[in-house]
Amino acid sequence: MDSSELDPQLAHTARVYDYWLGGHDNYEADRRAGERSEQVHPHVRVTARQNRSFMLRAAEFCAREGIRQFLDIGTGIPTEPNLHQAVQKVDPTSRVVYVDNDPLVLAHARALMTSTPQGCTTYVHADVRNPDSILTAPELLETLDPTLPTALSLIAVMHFVEDEHSPYEIVEHLVAALAPGSYLLMTHATPDFGPEMAEVERVYHESGMPGQIRTRDQFARFFTGLEWVAPALTTPHKWRPAITPPDKMDNQVQFYAGVARKM
Repeated sequence: MDSSELDPQLAHTARVYDYWLGGHDNYEADRRAGERSEQVHPHVRVTARQNRSFMLRAAEFCAREGIRQFLDIGTGIPTEPNLHQAVQKVDPTSRVVYVDNDPLVLAHARALMTSTPQGCTTYVHADVRNPDSILTAPELLETLDPTLPTALSLIAVMHFVEDEHSPYEIVEHLVAALAPGSYLLMTHATPDFGPEMAEVERVYHESGMPGQIRTRDQFARFFTGLEWVAPALTTPHKWRPAITPPDKMDNQVQFYAGVARKM
C-alpha cells in the first residue's frame, strides 16, 4: 500500500507496535489487531519491549564506537527514549535521519523528537521497499555525509517486506550506499522458537497488513559480507544486556537480532 493511502480504518504496523508499548497514538483497528495478536502470542508485548531495548543499546554501542550518523528506517511512533536521545547522550553532535511511510508517525516524530542544539534530527517520508526514495531524499542528503560511516537501523522492519518485494536486495542496496566502517542494526520476527509468531503473522494478514517471518539462516543472509559484532546473531534480550535476562524469556521473545560492521 502506498503511504498516501493509509486509512485509520485499517490496522497499521507502527500503530499496532505503539499499542503494544502502551502508547496512545493508535486507532480501533490497530487495537483489535494488537489484541488478536496477544491472544495467539501472549508475550508479544515482552517481545516489543525487548526489541526496543535492543535498538537503544545497539545505537548507543555504535555511538561509543565513534559513529555520529544514524539512519533509522521504520521509525515507529515516538516512545521515549528515542534513538536520537540514546546517541546524542554519547555525543550531542550526532545526526539522525528518521524514515517512515506513515504520515501519522512522521507528524508525531517532527513534533516530539527534537535534537540537541549541537546535533540534528530530520525526517523522510518514504517506503523501505523503494530504497532509492530514501537514499536520494533531500532531507537525508542535507543531513548525512555519505563519505562518513553511518549506522543503519532496520528494527522490526524487514519482516514486513515479503519475498516478492526483494528484501535481501533492498538491504544490500542500502548497505552498499554506506561508507566503510558503517554498521547494520537489525531485528526480525522468527518461527524458530515456537508456533506463536506464525500465528501473529496470520493475524496480520487477516488484518490487511503484510508479514513474512524468517528462520535463523534467512535472517543471517541479510548480513552477508558484513563482520558480526559479538555476540553475533542472537536474540534481542541476549545482545549485551545490562542485566542477565531470565531463562523463561528465550521462548517469549521470538525475534532475532544482530549488529554487524561494513569493512
